[in-house]
Amino acid sequence: MALLVASERGAAMAERITGAEQATGQVTDRVTRQVTGRTWDAVAREAWADVYAALRDLDPGRMAPDELVALADAAWWTRRVEESVEARTRAYAGFAAAGDERQAGFCAWMLFYEYSLAGRTAAAAGWLHRARAHLSGEPECVEQCYLVWVEAQEAQQRGDFDESLRSARRMGDIARRCGSQDLLAMSVQAQANVLLAQGRVAAGLTLLDDAMCSAMAGELSSLFTGWIYCLGLQQCMGCADLRRAVEWTDAAMSWCASMPRENNFRGLCRVHRAEVLDLCGDWPRAAAEAALSSDELLPYEARTAAEAFYLAGELQRRRGDLAAAETSYDRAHELGRDPQPGLALLRLAQGKADSCAAALRIALAAGRGGQEPGLLGRCRLLAAQVEVALALGRLEEARTAAQELESSARAWERQRESKRTVLHASAGAACGAVAFAERDLDI
Repeated sequence: MALLVASERGAAMAERITGAEQATGQVTDRVTRQVTGRTWDAVAREAWADVYAALRDLDPGRMAPDELVALADAAWWTRRVEESVEARTRAYAGFAAAGDERQAGFCAWMLFYEYSLAGRTAAAAGWLHRARAHLSGEPECVEQCYLVWVEAQEAQQRGDFDESLRSARRMGDIARRCGSQDLLAMSVQAQANVLLAQGRVAAGLTLLDDAMCSAMAGELSSLFTGWIYCLGLQQCMGCADLRRAVEWTDAAMSWCASMPRENNFRGLCRVHRAEVLDLCGDWPRAAAEAALSSDELLPYEARTAAEAFYLAGELQRRRGDLAAAETSYDRAHELGRDPQPGLALLRLAQGKADSCAAALRIALAAGRGGQEPGLLGRCRLLAAQVEVALALGRLEEARTAAQELESSARAWERQRESKRTVLHASAGAACGAVAFAERDLDI
């Protein structure tokens, strides 16, 4: 996602370069410097359109590494991601050649993250390896927080929640000692993610709200503000907390509206807004937001764009436009999103119940195998299984799925002390449909 020259770094650079220019009339490093103090001031203010306009026509072969970083950041914030990657790769080479391990490691980590978002996992793995090689042997520094953050994510993916939580807390300790408010807030968000994955919902949501407040209060740089909003909204939806999702989506979109129009976070946050509108029943606005977000995200945010296409397919299917829904589900699949349960329900509408029942069983089994799509995601799969099983006359299969839905809703009720959730509504509808099929009209 990308790419930051921190405001304090830009201000310090502007002061250093301006003073040198006044003393010597020009500034030299390994190469002739081309960036003026005025441009570094624009970097400090995060005026990225101005920065890009000032840097876009300079000869990258004559630019110093930190100038290339500024160009990379400006290109990313103005939705020129290919230029951003190219400039950052050049910056990495310059820092590495100069023996600046910290900055080379940071550039490598950012390239890892960008390639990950684009779905280019092999390139991402290579850049992560380089980041570790540059930073692992260094004395404690803020850049190492990024490596520890990856360690937390990797441990969580393995199901080692204790190790993941230790890593997230260690990230916070380093950030605190190094004085990074951005990475301290991100460590809180990372801890929230682990707790939610463990099922410790109350504690996880408390930390999530803390991190989101840091973003809302303007305590963070633009990159980390957008980052934390996007991750927090994803977590709200993953644990089916629609009330929180509505509140934080409004805050995130207000922040996006205050940013330049090219702000890449608009599309990322808009996907969550479309999902919230869908759940609230505002289908026309949800469809419009989903279409807009897919345009904003492609071609560089493939994984999130896949969610937008999937949501568009859901809305089209419910409104009876089955051909358009199939196209949207196919596009989501191409971009890496499993199109279930929407595709199964589409096949049911097309009269292909047997094939969709098998697809749902595979998707649910994959979740049990360690790739859990989140509480809300699994409940959607179960609700679809109830509908398909009833269409096939498989009452026992439908009853089993409905009972799991009901158990999930009760577990959520114990964790959150609320019976008014999306899970309760879904479980109630599923249990009612099974009872109706069994002619039990008094349930």
